[in-house]
Amino acid sequence: MRAQLEGITVLANDVPRLARFYRDVLGFNTVIEENHYVEFENSGVRLAIFSKPLMADNTNDHPSFTEERKGQAFELNFKCDSPEEARGTYHDFVSKGATGITEPKSMSWGHTTGFFADPEGNIHSIFAVNPVAKGEE
Repeated sequence: MRAQLEGITVLANDVPRLARFYRDVLGFNTVIEENHYVEFENSGVRLAIFSKPLMADNTNDHPSFTEERKGQAFELNFKCDSPEEARGTYHDFVSKGATGITEPKSMSWGHTTGFFADPEGNIHSIFAVNPVAKGEE
């Protein structure tokens, strides 16, 4: 038997604030919105935000949920259809409140990639596969 990934839950200290960012800046549609839990419409894998303090309650105050997080815990990757779209979407996200980390640029692995942070400091990427130049196919 193989377990299948059904969803990703982002833990947050301030669920409403982070949910507004994912809705208003990143463009996710909300399907469930409660004070301590928000779920977004997403094809394939469920994406939700849940209260870090309530997760501590659910796990008998496991230190993972009660201690202040340091460093990057996860990254969401947002794919665009073209490098131009990746650059435009990055600037749109930043203009709406995302924290710009690195503007999209052509990377050695064949993508145009940029990085931005959400209000809780999670850094995510936005990218597009670079077109293959004629003669390189």
